[in-house]
Formats: sequence, structure tokens, C-alpha cells
Amino acid sequence: MAENNPFGFDPEDIDRVVREAGEELRELKGRIFAFLDQPAAAPPRPQPKPRPETTGDAGDGVWVVYTADADGVARIDQVYPSELEALRSLKGNTDPARSARFLPFGMSVSVLDRQADSPTE
Repeated sequence: MAENNPFGFDPEDIDRVVREAGEELRELKGRIFAFLDQPAAAPPRPQPKPRPETTGDAGDGVWVVYTADADGVARIDQVYPSELEALRSLKGNTDPARSARFLPFGMSVSVLDRQADSPTE
């Protein structure tokens, strides 16, 4: 008995501890995988219905900086390929009649004119 028990436990105790530790590790592994698999079990979000691409979405046009006079007639001051460049040109703008807008190719400049009965922007 002294040969099997020099430290206060015998080989059967070691076997029992290893077996219990293995069972606990398997349970822990199962919990971790169950936790990681939860987002995959969630139902997918519904996709928004695709809308037809507009000329502005396709980028077929230019950005214009224009000025509307007292009669509401628009006059184009400058043309830019991107919105960012047009807005940068208006960075220090204090004139309320001067604005930037996307103008699709083939569209008449008169669409920028302000109507007399519409409120001013």
C-alpha cells in the first residue's frame, strides 16, 4: 500500500480525475460551439426590393453650380464631374441664389429654373 500511495492518492484516483476532466471539457466544447452557432440560426433579414437604376445612380450626368436670378431663370456657372468637387466650390458660398445640383445628360437646363409660384429654397 505504501508503494501505491506515496503522495496520498492511488492510480485509480488519477484515472477518475482524468475521466471527469475529459467529460467537463466535452461539455465546455459543446457550450462554446452552441454559443458560436447561435447567430447562424437566426433567420436572414429580408432583402429590400431592388429599385430600377436611375440616371443619377448610374452617374450619367454632371454636377452643375448654377445661379438663379430674380426672375427664377437659372444660369450655369460651372460644371463638375463629381458631387464632391461641386460642393467644394460652394464651400464659402453666401449667396442663397447659388446652388449645386446633378443634371443628367440630355436634360434641359431649364429644369433648374425656379417657378414663380414655388417657395424659394
